[in-house]
Parts: sequence; C-alpha cells; structure tokens
Amino acid sequence: MSKEKTIRNKILEYVYTISKQPILLKDLLVANRQHNDGMHVDPAKLGFRLRLIRAYIVYIVGVLIVLVPISFLTHKEMEKLNPHISILASMFITAIIFIGFNFFRDKMRDTMTKELIIRSWKLHFPFFSYEEYSEKIDEIFEKAMKEEISKRDLEKYILDNLSK
Repeated sequence: MSKEKTIRNKILEYVYTISKQPILLKDLLVANRQHNDGMHVDPAKLGFRLRLIRAYIVYIVGVLIVLVPISFLTHKEMEKLNPHISILASMFITAIIFIGFNFFRDKMRDTMTKELIIRSWKLHFPFFSYEEYSEKIDEIFEKAMKEEISKRDLEKYILDNLSK
C-alpha cells in the first residue's frame, strides 16, 4: 500500500491478509491484463486473501453508520404510516443490505487488486509509471504470448520493445 495511511488503506489492511512474497512478473502481467479488461483477478496470484469475518464487521459498521441516522430522522413518519408499509420497507432495506455485501466485497477486491498491481509494478518496472505504461506493456505482453516468449526472457523482451 502507499505510505500514507488513509482510511481506505487501513480498512484494506484489516480485511485482507497480504503475502510478503513478491509477485512474479508473469503473474503481474496476467493480472494487469485481466484488470484492464475489467475481469476479476485471482487473489492467490497476487498474494492476498479475504478475512470474511473482518469484512462482515467493516460492512456492518458502514451500514450502521448510514442506517442509524436515517432511522432517527424517519422514525416519526414511519410511526404514522400503515404497519404494512413499514414491514415492506424493512424487507426492502434488509434485502438491499444483504445484496450490498456482495457489491462491497467485489469493490474491495478490485481496489486491493489495483493496489497490489501498482505496488508490484514499481518493483518490476521502476522507471515506467503504471498510469502511462500499463496499456503499452499489456500490448507487448500479448504480443510476447503470441510469439511464445519464455518466462526467463519475458522481462528483457518487454523492456526491449518499450525502448523501440
């Protein structure tokens, strides 16, 4: 993660277990390709794992931070309404909360994926910024796969093609 400890970074560190092993170049390039294509990347390739109980705790706290003030603000109006409407509203809100966890988990995984790709990018390509060269290296990697370049020669092939 970045050196600054934002709330987002603290939450990610709390919710995920991150391996101290560096990400292999080919795994980084495959993960970058999948991430650029909008696909989910295999967390094991990037060396992180979700701690589900902690994810539930963070999600529940977030839901409570949103719902408790809304409940206080709407309590008087809901008292006056027909109980059937209150029951339906409760069912609807409960469904949204349970469905929302899946979106929350996916968003956290995508955020963690990008963080780890950028961190590993700095290790493998320290002179090429991720934002500027991500797409270029992705194209070179695709070309390398078509030409069946070995893992051992992959980094040299990529750096040679970037210098052209």
